Amino acid sequence: MGIMDRVSKTAGRARYGAAQGLRSAWYGGQYALARRRSAGFNRPGEPAFKPENKPDPKNLRKAYFGLFRQDRANIEAGLYPDPVDRELRVRDFPAAVKRARAFLKDVAEVDRRRLDRDGTEVRQNEAADPKRFPAYYRQNFHYQTDGWLSDESAEIYDHQVEALFTGTADAMRRGALAELAREIKGQDQRSLKVLDLACGTGRFMAQTLHAYPKLNLTGLDLSPPYAEAARQNIRNWKQAEIVEGNAETLPFEDNSFDQIVSIYLFHELPPRVRPKVIAEAARVLKPGGTFIVADSLQFGDNPGLDGFLEYFPEGFHEPYYKGYLGWDFEPGMMSAGLEHDRINLAFLTKVRVWRKPK
Repeated sequence: MGIMDRVSKTAGRARYGAAQGLRSAWYGGQYALARRRSAGFNRPGEPAFKPENKPDPKNLRKAYFGLFRQDRANIEAGLYPDPVDRELRVRDFPAAVKRARAFLKDVAEVDRRRLDRDGTEVRQNEAADPKRFPAYYRQNFHYQTDGWLSDESAEIYDHQVEALFTGTADAMRRGALAELAREIKGQDQRSLKVLDLACGTGRFMAQTLHAYPKLNLTGLDLSPPYAEAARQNIRNWKQAEIVEGNAETLPFEDNSFDQIVSIYLFHELPPRVRPKVIAEAARVLKPGGTFIVADSLQFGDNPGLDGFLEYFPEGFHEPYYKGYLGWDFEPGMMSAGLEHDRINLAFLTKVRVWRKPK
């Protein structure tokens, strides 16, 4: 490596470090402020919550900084370009401030719902059509008003997630992008079809298309407001599309996609539904393709973090998360004919790659 190459790499690392440091300060500051405004995890008259596993702050810091080291290494390996942080650009900053205010304003409502433990209020919402949305979906996940079923929820969701994880959510998602890049790198993007299963607001899709702008990328989500937000996020890529549908009964033909990615879906599903989603993903995946699953760490993945994982369902309405922490993917994947290929940890996210044999 020549002097100019070393200078360029050093400058790139400096820019990356500055950008990620700014993100962490912006979102981490909001998280700290939200915690000060919050009443905490406990309810009056009940014993204080204590995790069974002792949280290890040292291990948490190590995993945190390890995420950014790995992210930068993936960039330097050419798996994807430097991230574009639109939220903190000067021209977009007023909108970011607006979302930050909405997030902090909602803290009191989150506290109220946490104390009430009212996780099913959305079922009384006229938008929650029981013929269209299964009962488990008609809940206020994360104590959001209207759960997944309002424009307000879709508007604030990505900001909430970034604040909750102090600016690391996008970097954790890029752990899945790295695995997708390893599968498609060197191929003609125009000949490939990729599915983002439960794409939400299209955040990951935009990251992927920024890296691979000619990729035929389809996003599927059950929420109309989130699907519409996703359409807006990918509007600059005409070959990409959003489909509204249920992951349990995918509206696609057999062997339709070269690759499938799922991010933060399985911990939101009841145990009985997870194997159905896996079977459907295997059905629409082409032989030789991979099913890339990025989701929360589970117990034992990084034992020093097990105690932190226990806090999450106490502070947020995650009705299936406790069970997910000990749930085994292997039987459902094997039953669907998928073989485990590799695994990578990205801070509080685990990325696993399953392959459909040729």
